[in-house]
Amino acid sequence: MKQEFPPDGRKMRQLKKLHYAWVIAAVTFLTLLLGAGIRATPSILITPIEKELGWTAATISAAIAINILLYGLIGPFAAAVMERFGLRRTVTCSLLVLAGAVALTAFMSTPWQMMILWGIFVGSGTGMIALVLGATVVERWFVRHRGLVLGILTASGATGQLVFLPFLAVLSTNFGWRAVSLTVALIALLLAPICALVFRNRPADLGLARFGDDEVQPVTSGSSENPVKRAFAVLNRGTHSRDFWLLSGTFFICGASTNGLIGTHLIPACIDRGIPEVRAAGLLAAMGIFDLIGTTVSGWLTDRFDSRKLLFTYYALRGLSLLFLPLAFNLRFYGLSVYAVFYGLDWVATVPPTVKLAEQSFGEANAAVMFGWIAACHQIGAAAVAWLAGLIRTETGDYSIAFLSSGWLCLLAALLSAFIGTRSRETLVLAPARDNS
Repeated sequence: MKQEFPPDGRKMRQLKKLHYAWVIAAVTFLTLLLGAGIRATPSILITPIEKELGWTAATISAAIAINILLYGLIGPFAAAVMERFGLRRTVTCSLLVLAGAVALTAFMSTPWQMMILWGIFVGSGTGMIALVLGATVVERWFVRHRGLVLGILTASGATGQLVFLPFLAVLSTNFGWRAVSLTVALIALLLAPICALVFRNRPADLGLARFGDDEVQPVTSGSSENPVKRAFAVLNRGTHSRDFWLLSGTFFICGASTNGLIGTHLIPACIDRGIPEVRAAGLLAAMGIFDLIGTTVSGWLTDRFDSRKLLFTYYALRGLSLLFLPLAFNLRFYGLSVYAVFYGLDWVATVPPTVKLAEQSFGEANAAVMFGWIAACHQIGAAAVAWLAGLIRTETGDYSIAFLSSGWLCLLAALLSAFIGTRSRETLVLAPARDNS
């Protein structure tokens, strides 16, 4: 008779028990996905608002530029607010603000209202649940697989386009742009109570160690340090580091070549070439599919290879893809399909190695706030090009100059990234702040 051995009890318990860090990562993925979808929504609205309200592309782009600028500038303060008040409160309140602001955009009738609602309120709200949220979650909840998890969370931005833009384009075509605003607001409102119920600030709140760690960190009381003071203190130290300027400069170009240009203007550029809005949104969605793959793989590579070499490769490939884009329009469907695959794999693959380099240069305790400032430079670049590209289109009737200029900037970023971390390590010595549990 064949002898049967009982299963290893320890292994069975490990298989049955899912670490709560993965639950937090899943909810964070959904939150970042929604935030990216909301931030990308104006690209669907440019042409319908132009036709209905008679506003120029330059005027609408100015509101989008404010949105993108605040989306980035809020980052370092968001990281400090999370330290002071905790993840759960910060994320839940941000979603409620977004739900209210986006709903009100359905009733706007003048450009200044768009500047305030889409620009200030939506920009600030999405900035609170942007890249810094993913970096903070990874730092607090994971020791093992950090690069991989951050890659997956970062890819949620592209996945947000994958999920939202084609659906919103169909909604806009059939029911008008106001239906888009109300639908997005409702989704944000529904997600808020889920985050309030599921989110926890740190593993110690549940008596757990970080994933991949054996030691449970003690629960500490929240810091009373002013979040604004905390953010500026880290910035002051960072400005004395060459690595800060190199990381910020390359990430400025990253934003200029992604959110500011392609994320905002690819759809109207396609419409200018006679490509329908729904098909153009599908092109962005296809990029989202490939970016989900590319950024996840980038996170895996970041755990294993030199981040400087990865950044050099990513920026060089992105620059070549942007230089190819004007030619891709002339090749119609096949040219744009090749571009979507090539560019999509590289969309935000730069984030995991940039976060790792920031942590290496400035220390784990300061990495989230410092990355917030680096990400702010990303959005300054995005905001500048979102406005400039709209101005170029208004003045010349074409986006080619904007595409080619961004391509050359990416090649410059590839060269700059090779110098990051080549000097002796410059670590910021700042006392870490803790959140309220």
